[in-house]
Amino acid sequence: MTTPAWVQTLFQALDAFDANTFASFLTDDAIFVFANAEPVKGKQTIRDYVAQFFTSIAAIHHDVIETWAVPDAIISRGIVTYTRHNGTQLQVPFANVFRLRNERIQDYLIYVDNSQLYTRS
Repeated sequence: MTTPAWVQTLFQALDAFDANTFASFLTDDAIFVFANAEPVKGKQTIRDYVAQFFTSIAAIHHDVIETWAVPDAIISRGIVTYTRHNGTQLQVPFANVFRLRNERIQDYLIYVDNSQLYTRS
């Protein structure tokens, strides 16, 4: 199965702090799990959660290394670079699993250790 082109657009939206475009990829009843945080449910609630997260950092950039497409799921892995408001950066590996329903993301699961993001650097 070929990786859909929308995967690149999704990461570009995240890197641009575009919560509305990000949310357009979700089902209305989507579930979003970011690292070890509690699941967030519902497209609008997820959009708001992600928009709030964007305010906590100065920038974000995803370097996607590889993506696999299987029936009803996409898996992407890479390196994410967070830029803190003080200008310092944190680079960590990530893996995202997108479970799909009707070509939209039903479950958005992010596996990343960003525990050092809010420590003093």
